[in-house]
Amino acid sequence: MNAPSPRLGIDIGRVIIDGSAHPSGNDTAFFSGDEANMLATPEVSEAVATIARLVPHFDGRVWLISKCGPRVQARTLRWLAAHDFYRRTGVDPRQVRFCRARADKRAHSLDLALTHFIDDHPEVHAAIQGAVDHQYFFGPQRRPVPYYGHPTPTWAEVERLVIDSLRAPEHAAVPSRGTG
Repeated sequence: MNAPSPRLGIDIGRVIIDGSAHPSGNDTAFFSGDEANMLATPEVSEAVATIARLVPHFDGRVWLISKCGPRVQARTLRWLAAHDFYRRTGVDPRQVRFCRARADKRAHSLDLALTHFIDDHPEVHAAIQGAVDHQYFFGPQRRPVPYYGHPTPTWAEVERLVIDSLRAPEHAAVPSRGTG
């Protein structure tokens, strides 16, 4: 039996866009600031470069999936365009999806047959458990990462674990380093 083609989902806020590192020191600038302040919100360190290296491993099957309302959705799309995200990473701009609740990421994961997902929020990971084989809890976590996920505090760790999983026979789920 052939393994499914690997397919990657990536959250945007606090995974690609780093509101906490805004030059003004105001982590709400992305959400409530004017256009210039919103666009000044930086990228998470190494996010774009790492995504650019991962896209070929997934043959372009990479989607951004974000939970937000219509206003933040519009701001996110403007930020991605202004930061030349699509050209710099190779992610197709038609492969961006939004939902209104974190649990809705499960439906996207199933619809897209995702095999890998990078998100910072434990609620998302709980919702997609069983739908996505490789779950990466990005950034610092307040609680131990559950058995079904991988703690990935940095993009370097994400890249290492994702590449390792793609080298595994038939893309089998790699045993977790999480606890719980």
